[in-house]
Amino acid sequence: MKKISGIIIVLLASVNVLFAQSTTINKIVAVVGDNIILQSDIEREYSNYILQGNPQNPEVKCQVLQQMLTQKLLTQQAVIDSVTVTDDEVTNEVDRRMRVFVQRAGGQERLEQFLNRSVIQYKDEIRPDVREQLVANKMHSKITENVGITPLEVKRYFESIPKDSLPEYNAEVEVGEIVAYPKLSKAEKESFRNKAEALRARVKAGEDFATLARLYSEDPGSAAEGGDLGFFDRTAMVKEFTSLAFRLKANELSPVFESDFGFHFLQVLERRGEQVRARHILIKIEPTAASLERARLHIDSIYQSVAAKKIPFSTAASLYSDNNDTKYNGGMIMNAENVQSRTTYIPTDKLDPTIFFAIDTMKVGNYSKPFPFTARDGKKGYRFVYLKSRTEPHKASLEKDFPKIKEIAFDDKVGRTVSEWFEKRRESTYIKIDPEYQSCSDLSMWVSK
Repeated sequence: MKKISGIIIVLLASVNVLFAQSTTINKIVAVVGDNIILQSDIEREYSNYILQGNPQNPEVKCQVLQQMLTQKLLTQQAVIDSVTVTDDEVTNEVDRRMRVFVQRAGGQERLEQFLNRSVIQYKDEIRPDVREQLVANKMHSKITENVGITPLEVKRYFESIPKDSLPEYNAEVEVGEIVAYPKLSKAEKESFRNKAEALRARVKAGEDFATLARLYSEDPGSAAEGGDLGFFDRTAMVKEFTSLAFRLKANELSPVFESDFGFHFLQVLERRGEQVRARHILIKIEPTAASLERARLHIDSIYQSVAAKKIPFSTAASLYSDNNDTKYNGGMIMNAENVQSRTTYIPTDKLDPTIFFAIDTMKVGNYSKPFPFTARDGKKGYRFVYLKSRTEPHKASLEKDFPKIKEIAFDDKVGRTVSEWFEKRRESTYIKIDPEYQSCSDLSMWVSK
């Protein structure tokens, strides 16, 4: 757990005030058909907004109400169309949100202190709202599920854009990679296991767990807290950790075990319903010189086969690459800033610097020689990259940018479809908004003239 900062304390204090307000302010601020929206509903959502680290801004309440009005219309139609969500879907989303809140607050106890209620109580309070939001999302998807776009529609959309308003695109590339991480033998791992075993023996002999964690644990997120991870549920940790944490009794010490992070041992501090509070000490497994050399030789043999065209790059990536994020995509790296479109076109200024320099002088269709690198999670390994395409900076054109123009045209069509749906529902649904909110610019289309 990270130390809670002064900023977070201020945010949580604000949330506590907002929650206190929500218990006293409970007037009806809007009516949508048979449904009502209360002031306390808006205050609760505004509290969530603050809890996510955003600055206080009362105008956000107008946006919250607009979202709630939209949600009410969608859920009313969902009842007619028999659109539902399962209890498990609701539970998973509630748990996901609570994990975020607990992390931002610096632990469950701090969150409960500032919310002035238990996490279990708060989860029960937000569950109906979460269900409604999930139903509304599913209804929104149903409205747009049959929306498609043809090449002719894309062309017409592009031609409707004024020439002086066409977007400018930076230089972009498509890059693939094949990665090899060092794999240690059991004997090579033994020194790291022995270090963890020695620390566990010191705890069993009576030394203070928290002190040893601060001195020796290699988990940067919990070492400063004496190894304390706070409360977590079964979905928050890797399976090896979870299976032990939920099996041990309070104060019981686990054996040393291995996960993708290294060798750990843990101690359960407290059980609370379906959550456990535990602390651990982690010893990371560092690659040896011998394991790194094996990885280098391994990837060099893959490179030689690909460069000699004995095996296609995409096939070699799916068979041999150690990066699961790219191997199932034929080795191609996705644009991380445009995840929804799953595009492989990446602006050169957004590339990993090591990849940028590797491809800087390469010709399209060529491969770099294998080179060492360090991944974002700290893993050391080797990789070589493939430059599939390169596009210079240019003004948008159908020939060069059809996939991008198609995505924009599709989004425009989806937006128009949804707008038309809402316009019809607003005309046929009784909607009343409290005068306090009628001046909100976000609500102009909802206020009766």
